[in-house]
Amino acid sequence: MKKRIVAYLDYIDELLKRDDVDWDDALKKHLDQIAFFSHERLVHLIVFVLVAICTVMSILALVISNEIVIIPLIVMLFVLLVPYCMHYYLLENSVQRMYDQYDEMVRKSGEYFKSPVSKY
Repeated sequence: MKKRIVAYLDYIDELLKRDDVDWDDALKKHLDQIAFFSHERLVHLIVFVLVAICTVMSILALVISNEIVIIPLIVMLFVLLVPYCMHYYLLENSVQRMYDQYDEMVRKSGEYFKSPVSKY
Protein backbone atom coordinates (compact mmCIF):
# COMPACT_ATOMS: atom_id res chain seq x y z
CA MET A 1 0.00 0.00 0.00
CA LYS A 2 2.85 2.37 0.78
CA LYS A 3 4.26 2.04 -2.75
CA ARG A 4 0.84 2.73 -4.23
CA ILE A 5 0.27 5.85 -2.10
CA VAL A 6 3.71 7.28 -2.75
CA ALA A 7 3.47 6.56 -6.49
CA TYR A 8 0.04 8.19 -6.69
CA LEU A 9 1.13 11.29 -4.77
CA ASP A 10 4.16 11.64 -7.05
CA TYR A 11 1.92 11.19 -10.12
CA ILE A 12 -0.37 14.01 -8.99
CA ASP A 13 2.61 16.25 -8.17
CA GLU A 14 3.89 15.72 -11.72
CA LEU A 15 0.42 16.38 -13.10
CA LEU A 16 0.25 19.67 -11.22
CA LYS A 17 3.45 20.83 -12.94
CA ARG A 18 1.84 20.48 -16.37
CA ASP A 19 -0.48 22.90 -18.12
CA ASP A 20 -2.08 20.60 -20.71
CA VAL A 21 -4.37 18.72 -18.32
CA ASP A 22 -8.13 18.21 -18.41
CA TRP A 23 -8.64 19.32 -14.84
CA ASP A 24 -12.31 18.29 -14.66
CA ASP A 25 -11.44 14.68 -15.47
CA ALA A 26 -8.36 14.76 -13.23
CA LEU A 27 -10.41 16.15 -10.34
CA LYS A 28 -13.00 13.38 -10.63
CA LYS A 29 -10.32 10.72 -10.67
CA HIS A 30 -8.52 12.35 -7.77
CA LEU A 31 -11.71 12.44 -5.69
CA ASP A 32 -12.14 8.71 -6.34
CA GLN A 33 -8.63 8.05 -5.06
CA ILE A 34 -9.21 10.29 -2.03
CA ALA A 35 -12.36 8.29 -1.22
CA PHE A 36 -10.46 5.01 -1.63
CA PHE A 37 -7.59 6.05 0.60
CA SER A 38 -9.95 7.64 3.15
CA HIS A 39 -11.80 4.34 3.44
CA GLU A 40 -8.50 2.53 3.85
CA ARG A 41 -7.54 5.05 6.53
CA LEU A 42 -10.79 4.44 8.44
CA VAL A 43 -10.36 0.67 8.35
CA HIS A 44 -6.79 0.92 9.62
CA LEU A 45 -7.84 3.35 12.35
CA ILE A 46 -10.41 0.85 13.60
CA VAL A 47 -7.88 -1.99 13.57
CA PHE A 48 -5.22 0.19 15.19
CA VAL A 49 -7.56 1.22 18.01
CA LEU A 50 -8.67 -2.37 18.61
CA VAL A 51 -5.08 -3.62 18.80
CA ALA A 52 -4.22 -0.73 21.16
CA ILE A 53 -7.18 -1.57 23.40
CA CYS A 54 -6.18 -5.24 23.47
CA THR A 55 -2.61 -4.24 24.34
CA VAL A 56 -3.76 -2.05 27.23
CA MET A 57 -6.12 -4.74 28.47
CA SER A 58 -3.31 -7.31 28.36
CA ILE A 59 -0.99 -5.01 30.31
CA LEU A 60 -3.72 -4.44 32.89
CA ALA A 61 -4.29 -8.20 33.11
CA LEU A 62 -0.57 -8.68 33.74
CA VAL A 63 -0.54 -6.03 36.45
CA ILE A 64 -3.64 -7.41 38.16
CA SER A 65 -2.92 -11.14 37.90
CA ASN A 66 0.89 -11.21 37.87
CA GLU A 67 0.72 -14.13 35.42
CA ILE A 68 3.93 -14.28 33.38
CA VAL A 69 2.22 -16.20 30.56
CA ILE A 70 0.57 -12.92 29.49
CA ILE A 71 3.93 -11.36 28.57
CA PRO A 72 4.24 -13.14 25.16
CA LEU A 73 0.76 -11.86 24.28
CA ILE A 74 1.78 -8.31 25.16
CA VAL A 75 4.94 -8.64 23.07
CA MET A 76 2.97 -9.94 20.08
CA LEU A 77 0.44 -7.12 20.39
CA PHE A 78 3.25 -4.55 20.51
CA VAL A 79 4.77 -6.16 17.42
CA LEU A 80 1.42 -5.54 15.69
CA LEU A 81 0.81 -2.13 17.22
CA VAL A 82 4.00 -0.44 16.04
CA PRO A 83 3.58 -1.23 12.31
CA TYR A 84 -0.13 -0.35 12.48
CA CYS A 85 0.79 2.99 14.01
CA MET A 86 3.36 3.67 11.29
CA HIS A 87 0.97 2.63 8.52
CA TYR A 88 -1.89 4.71 9.89
CA TYR A 89 0.47 7.69 10.15
CA LEU A 90 1.36 7.24 6.47
CA LEU A 91 -2.30 6.98 5.46
CA GLU A 92 -3.36 10.01 7.49
CA ASN A 93 -0.60 12.27 6.18
CA SER A 94 -1.06 11.05 2.61
CA VAL A 95 -4.79 11.77 2.60
CA GLN A 96 -4.13 15.22 4.05
CA ARG A 97 -1.62 15.81 1.25
CA MET A 98 -4.22 14.63 -1.29
CA TYR A 99 -6.60 17.27 0.06
CA ASP A 100 -3.94 19.92 -0.57
CA GLN A 101 -3.35 18.54 -4.06
CA TYR A 102 -7.09 18.66 -4.71
CA ASP A 103 -7.23 22.31 -3.67
CA GLU A 104 -4.38 23.13 -6.03
CA MET A 105 -6.05 21.21 -8.86
CA VAL A 106 -9.26 23.17 -8.30
CA ARG A 107 -7.31 26.44 -8.35
CA LYS A 108 -5.71 25.42 -11.66
CA SER A 109 -9.11 24.56 -13.11
CA GLY A 110 -10.15 28.14 -12.41
CA GLU A 111 -13.23 27.28 -10.37
CA TYR A 112 -12.21 27.76 -6.78
CA PHE A 113 -14.73 28.44 -4.05
CA LYS A 114 -14.08 31.64 -2.17
CA SER A 115 -15.98 32.34 1.00
CA PRO A 116 -17.92 35.59 0.94
CA VAL A 117 -17.14 38.11 3.63
CA SER A 118 -19.26 37.38 6.65
CA LYS A 119 -21.73 40.00 7.84
CA TYR A 120 -21.39 38.80 11.42
